[in-house]
Amino acid sequence: MFTTHEKPILMLTDVLSLAVAWTVYYLVRVQTRLLPVSAQPDFLMPMVVISLFWVLLFLLVGLYRPWYAASRFDELLLVFKTTLIGCLIIFFVIFMDDEGTTVGTSSRMLMVLYWVIVLACVGSGRLLLRSVQRRMLIAGIGTHNTLIVGSPARSRELFDQVSKYPALGYRVDGYVRVEKPERKKGGLWDRGAEVLGGIEDLSTIIKRRNIREVLIALDSKDHNRLLEIISACNGQPVGLKIVPDLYDIISGQARTNQIYGFPLIDISPQLMPPWEETAKRTLDVLVSAVVIVVGLPLWALLSVAIKLESRGPVIYKQERVGKDGVRFNILKFRSMYHDAEKAGPQWAHRRDPRITRVGYLLRKLHFDEIPQLWNVLRGQMSLVGPRPERPVFIEQLTSEIPMYPRRLKVRPGITGWAQVKHKYDESIDDVRKKVQYDLFYIENMSLRMDFKILLSTAYHVLRGRGH
Repeated sequence: MFTTHEKPILMLTDVLSLAVAWTVYYLVRVQTRLLPVSAQPDFLMPMVVISLFWVLLFLLVGLYRPWYAASRFDELLLVFKTTLIGCLIIFFVIFMDDEGTTVGTSSRMLMVLYWVIVLACVGSGRLLLRSVQRRMLIAGIGTHNTLIVGSPARSRELFDQVSKYPALGYRVDGYVRVEKPERKKGGLWDRGAEVLGGIEDLSTIIKRRNIREVLIALDSKDHNRLLEIISACNGQPVGLKIVPDLYDIISGQARTNQIYGFPLIDISPQLMPPWEETAKRTLDVLVSAVVIVVGLPLWALLSVAIKLESRGPVIYKQERVGKDGVRFNILKFRSMYHDAEKAGPQWAHRRDPRITRVGYLLRKLHFDEIPQLWNVLRGQMSLVGPRPERPVFIEQLTSEIPMYPRRLKVRPGITGWAQVKHKYDESIDDVRKKVQYDLFYIENMSLRMDFKILLSTAYHVLRGRGH
C-alpha cells in the first residue's frame, strides 16, 4: 500500500493536518480577537489557498520523496525548517501594510502561534503515518525485494544485521555470489535465502525477481568486482548500498544512510535536490509550450517544404530508450529520404547521402529536433540531458562500454553537455568520448549547469555549429 501510493497518502495526511491547523488557528483568532476585525473573516477559501501553498512548498523541499528506510527524526527536522520558512513567507506577504511596515505586535504573535500549530499538526500527522508504516513493514507489508551481493562470510553478517531491523523494509529475496562456491552448501541458504547465481546473472535476476534494493558486502580481495556489480545494475530502477569499508573506492559519489546504528552507503543518491528537479521540469514545460505555440507558423511552413521535396511523413518516429530503460518514440522533422534505413540501423554521418536538401537546412539550424518538444511535454525527455539512443545500439554499447547504462538514470535531453562539447556520433569511439561527458553531467546535475548548456546550445545554433 505505502510502497505504491506513498506520495498521495502523504499529501492527503498533510492536507488533513493543515485543515486541522487552520481550524484551530481560526478559532483562536476569532475567539480571542488578537487582531481587530470589523466582520467575521472567511474560513473556507483562505484554508484552501494556504493548504495549496504548503503542499507546493513541501513538494519543492522534498517532503514527498519516498521515506523508505529513512529517519523519522530527519523528516521532522525538515518539517520544522520548512514550516518556519513558510510562515516567514506568509508573514511578509500578508502582514505588511502599504508602506512596507508590519501591522503590529499582535500580527507577529499570531504568526508565531500559527507556526506552532502547523508544526504540531503536520508533525503529529506524519509521526502517526510513519508509525503505521513501520508496523506494516515489520509485518512484512510494503517491503522491498532485496538482493545481497558478496562473499559468503560478509553476506551472512549483512543478512543477520538486516534481519534484526525489519522496519528497514528490506526483504532479502536471495544471494548473489561474487565467486564460484567451493562447496554446494554454506553461505546464505542456511539462513533462509536462496543463492540465485553469480554477478554475471545479476542483471537478469533483478528483472526476473523485481528487485528494488541491492546490498553489497565484499571482502577486501573482491573490491575490484565493485564496478562490475554497479555496471550490472546501471539502467535498472534499483537502489545500491554497500557496507562502509568500501567508501574509499567511490569517494565523492556516495551518501551515508544510517538507521538504528546500522550504516549503509548509498552509491546512487538523488541526483538533484527536489526543488531543482521541480524547477527543471517546470522550465521544460514552459519553454516547450512557448516555442511550439509561438513558432507554429514556421513549423507549418517547414512541414510543407518537407512534404514537397520527398514522399513520406513529415514527422519521423523512431524508438529510443529513456529514463530507467523505458522505451518511447522520439519525434523529428524528417530530414532523410523515405525508407533511408531499410537496410537496418546505421550510424549517421555529417555528409550522409540519405539526407534531403531540406534536411540539411533543418539539421544546420537544428530545427529537425523541434518536434521533440512534444516528447518533453509528455515527460519522456527534458530540454537538457544525455541524448536518447536506439535499443539496438544500447545493447551494443552496453557490452562495449560498461558504464553506458548509467545514462539511463536521468531523462534524456534535446541537448546536453556532450552535444556542446563533442562532435557528431560517427563511430563507437565518438560514443565512448561522449559517454564521459554524459557521466560528468549526471554526477554534476544542477539548474546552473542546465542554464549553461542551454546558453552554449543557443550560441552554437546561432553560429551554425554544434551537434
